[in-house]
Amino acid sequence: MATKNRPISPHLQIYSPQITSTLSILHRLTGIGLAIGSLMLAWWLIAAASGPESFAIAQDFIGSIIGRTLLLAFTAATFYHLCNGIRHLFWDVGMGFDIQTATRNGWLVVIAAAVLTLVAFGAGYSMKG
Repeated sequence: MATKNRPISPHLQIYSPQITSTLSILHRLTGIGLAIGSLMLAWWLIAAASGPESFAIAQDFIGSIIGRTLLLAFTAATFYHLCNGIRHLFWDVGMGFDIQTATRNGWLVVIAAAVLTLVAFGAGYSMKG
């Protein structure tokens, strides 16, 4: 006889997120962010092809604090998605499934994405000067 009041396990009140599940969700979210960010990139390219007035409008937006924040987020999403994709390629060949290795590689992905983002933005700012 089935009990009707039992929750479906694991429900959110007792589930404790692990790094692998958190990074999996973040991988999906960054994929969505990359698709949306690609629209901004396409707008910039179309504006460049449309003439100086259109390009100036696009450049003004991208140069604003909102535009730079979106560029930073797009860059971080790109590097995170790349690094985590490489991690998934190792999983595809059957490597790195034990908990200790998966946790270590998960943190390595986060650190590598952060470092690559900072290097890319630092290089961009040093080229301006």
